[in-house]
Amino acid sequence: MKKTHKKERFADEIAEKADRDENVTKYFSGNGKMMPALIREDVQRVNIDFTRQILLELDAEARRLNISRQAVIKTLIDERLDQRALARGKKRAG
Repeated sequence: MKKTHKKERFADEIAEKADRDENVTKYFSGNGKMMPALIREDVQRVNIDFTRQILLELDAEARRLNISRQAVIKTLIDERLDQRALARGKKRAG
């Protein structure tokens, strides 16, 4: 039997409640951003080095938001790119 992480099981429980038309809004802060589904060819894996302090901060934020470290990194980068485009008066393509 495949082991699942606590977060995956928790997400599955929320999904099951939603499937039963139970109210699941208490599990969401409303601060998230809906992301379009990515086509597999659009995703490229990259390697990046972080200092221990940055990793500690990313992990703390991931725990606070109950999301993965990878999701925190993607969200922070996306928000910063949006801010940069807005400051330049342009709209981001992606």
